[in-house]
Amino acid sequence: MDKSSISVRIEEIRKKYGSDLVILGHHYQADEVVEHVDIVGDSLELARRIPEIEARNIVFCGVYFMAESASLLARPGQRVFLPDHSADCAMARMAKAEDVEKVLEKLAASGRKVVPLAYVNSSLAVKAVVGRFGGAVCTSSNAKVMLEWAFKQGDAVLFLPDRNLGRNTAKQLGIAAELQVEIDAAGMKLDTEEARNARLLLWPGCCPIHEQLMKPEMVTEFHKHFPGCRVLVHPECSPEVVDICDGSGSTAFLIKEAEKAANAGLEPALCIGTEFHLVHRLMERYADRINIIPLAQATCHDMEKVDEASLLATLEKLESGEGVVTVDEELKAPARDSLMRMLENCR
Repeated sequence: MDKSSISVRIEEIRKKYGSDLVILGHHYQADEVVEHVDIVGDSLELARRIPEIEARNIVFCGVYFMAESASLLARPGQRVFLPDHSADCAMARMAKAEDVEKVLEKLAASGRKVVPLAYVNSSLAVKAVVGRFGGAVCTSSNAKVMLEWAFKQGDAVLFLPDRNLGRNTAKQLGIAAELQVEIDAAGMKLDTEEARNARLLLWPGCCPIHEQLMKPEMVTEFHKHFPGCRVLVHPECSPEVVDICDGSGSTAFLIKEAEKAANAGLEPALCIGTEFHLVHRLMERYADRINIIPLAQATCHDMEKVDEASLLATLEKLESGEGVVTVDEELKAPARDSLMRMLENCR
């Protein structure tokens, strides 16, 4: 079936199910998928929208941890589908639930109350561990708010799995670098004096796209060739990149800044450093008003696994339940606790 036929067939199925089907999509999805999505957003926006959805069938176009969270927040009787269950997240794989639990147990045995704060880019099993230890989830949109919350709950915070988002957020809060320590996933470095005095313990994870493909020299080159123009990046980039940029923030922040720059008409160019599908969409949307340039041609290959063909295949098998994302019953309550602490503190 050619692309045109696939697109037509998807719309036919959407019309058939009507209000009994809602398709969600992350900003990093390709345009061919986004055009079929009912609600598009970042991780925080999509999590917020789940409880208000009444449709029996929810199809999530994103990666696995997002669909897990949607399944956790869905109502009884609702089904959450993911078109490709192999659409994972490299960062989420860097933190295993059993390792996180061992580290938190070691920290608890030390006598200090260390509160875990998990970036939403983590497995449901990790979120469950975090929930059991009194912690919460955060997104790049609310990391500052949730890190402030976590500090108020105990003596220190374990931020996982993204060390870059942790460090960049800590700088916003004025947490001195000497009070931040990156640990190892086995927790072998927890007995050092440095770790015992740290206010912020950082898991050794990152987003390969934002850390490895976006370098400080790229920012320097842009500023050199476009004097006076801004570079805005996602806070999953390294602190070395963020520190020499003109701003950093979540996908929602980057979208709003692009819109403001385009409407103001005062900047000849704007450089954005995040996943390329989003940047390309902004480039096309505002092509007549501002020159938006990607910092790097960085695409998330896991996000790309969900395409029009896999979306159609899922829609055609809704009745059979193929593609449903299930959640382990034992994990539901503590994982939901960690998510709800975020939603309650970020209304």
